[in-house]
Amino acid sequence: MNMPTRRCVSVLMLSAFLSSCGGGGGGSQGGGFAGLLGLGSSSGSQGGDSQSGGDTGDAGGTDGGASPVAATTALVTKLGKPARVLVGLGSGSIDQMKSQDIHPDIVDTYLVGVGPTSWPSWNSPEGAYLTFTAQAIQAYGAIPMYTLYQMTANGEGNLGGINDPAFMNKYWAQVRLMYQLIANLGGPVLINLEPDFWGFVASQAPGRDATRLPASVNNQPECAGLPNTAAGLGQCLVQMGRQIAPKALVGFPPAFWSGTPAEIGAQMRAVGADRADFIVAQTSDRDAGCREVASPPDECTGRSGPFYWDASNKTSPNFHESQSQISDYRAALGNGLPILWWQTPMGVPSDTPGGTDQHYRNNHVDYMLRNAQEYGDTHTFAIVFSPGGSHQTSIATDGGQFARLSGQYLARGGAALK
Repeated sequence: MNMPTRRCVSVLMLSAFLSSCGGGGGGSQGGGFAGLLGLGSSSGSQGGDSQSGGDTGDAGGTDGGASPVAATTALVTKLGKPARVLVGLGSGSIDQMKSQDIHPDIVDTYLVGVGPTSWPSWNSPEGAYLTFTAQAIQAYGAIPMYTLYQMTANGEGNLGGINDPAFMNKYWAQVRLMYQLIANLGGPVLINLEPDFWGFVASQAPGRDATRLPASVNNQPECAGLPNTAAGLGQCLVQMGRQIAPKALVGFPPAFWSGTPAEIGAQMRAVGADRADFIVAQTSDRDAGCREVASPPDECTGRSGPFYWDASNKTSPNFHESQSQISDYRAALGNGLPILWWQTPMGVPSDTPGGTDQHYRNNHVDYMLRNAQEYGDTHTFAIVFSPGGSHQTSIATDGGQFARLSGQYLARGGAALK
C-alpha cells in the first residue's frame, strides 16, 4: 500500500454521521448526544448459526480445559458472539441500520485529537461521548470498537509531539480516560491503536527502528519501567489497557508502505504489536472509483493506479494478494494473532470506472461477503466495513448493497473460523 495522503476521519454519532480530518478533531462536537444516540433502543437479533472453529494450530485457549481452541474462536467467545467471521460497520447511524434491518456484530467509532477540541470534549461530562456511543451500540446488540486516532493532532505524519512531555501528558491522560470509561462499561470493547502512525514511526526512526526514536513514556505510572522511545509508546498503550481495562481487546494496524511484510513484522514487534489481542488489516480506505475520476476530491488524490481489484484474482491488484500480504505479516509478527479487516470500502461493483460523489465504484463488500470463507480460512475473526472519507460510499448511499449481502451472509450461517 502506498503512503497515505491524508486520512479523513469518519466519526460515528449513531444518529448523525460526522466527518473530521486529522489535526485534533476540528471544532466543537458537544451537546446532548444521549437522546440522539437512542439509548435504551431495542436490541437487534444476531443472525447466523454458530459454527465450529477450524484448524486449532494457533491455540487461543482451551475448550473445557482440554482440547486447544483456535485463537479466532477464543476471541469471538470473549466477545460473546457466534463462532463465525463477524461483520462490522463504521458508517451510518443506528437509525439507518434499523431502517435497513442491518444488525452488525461490531460498530466502529473514531476517537480523535488531543486537547480542547478532542473527543473527550464532545460531550459533558468529559469523555461521555465514549460512554454514550458504547451504550447505544451495546443496546443494539453489537460490540463497540474504538479507533484511537489521537496522534494526528499535530498533523498527519508530524511526530514532533511524541517527545514533548506537555503534549504527551495530555495524550496519555486521554488514553487513560478512554480505558477508564471502557472499564466502567462492563463488557468487551475492541480498540484499534493509531492507524498510519506506526508507518510514520518506521519511516522517520533511524534505521526504521522504533527503539531509536525518542518519546515521552515512562513518566506515566502504568508504564514506569518502559523505555522513552516510540517502541515504549506502543508497549505503554497495551500495558495501560491491561492494567485499567482488562476486558479491552487491542490491535495494532501495520502500514504496508513502510517495508516488506517481514520487515514490518519486526518493526511492529518492537512496539508491542505481538502482545496485542489481534491484528488490524486494511484493504483500501477509499472506493476505487474515487481515485479514477478525472477530478477526484482531495481525499482521493496522491496515488497511482490501477485501483479496482480483480475479483478473479488473476491480475493485480486483487484479493488473494491482499490476503497473502497480511498472512505473511502475521507469520512474521508471531504469536498467531487473529485478524480484523478494518475500514473496508463500501462502493458497488461496476464495469465503468469512476462514479460520482458518495457513489464511486468498488467491489470489496461484494467480494468479501460472498467469499468470506477465504478470510475465515486465513485466521480472520471479523471484517469491519466503513468509508474512509466523507466522499466515499456508505450504507446511506450504496443502494442497499450492504444490507442485502450481509443479510445473505448471515442467512448462510456465516464463515467458519480457523
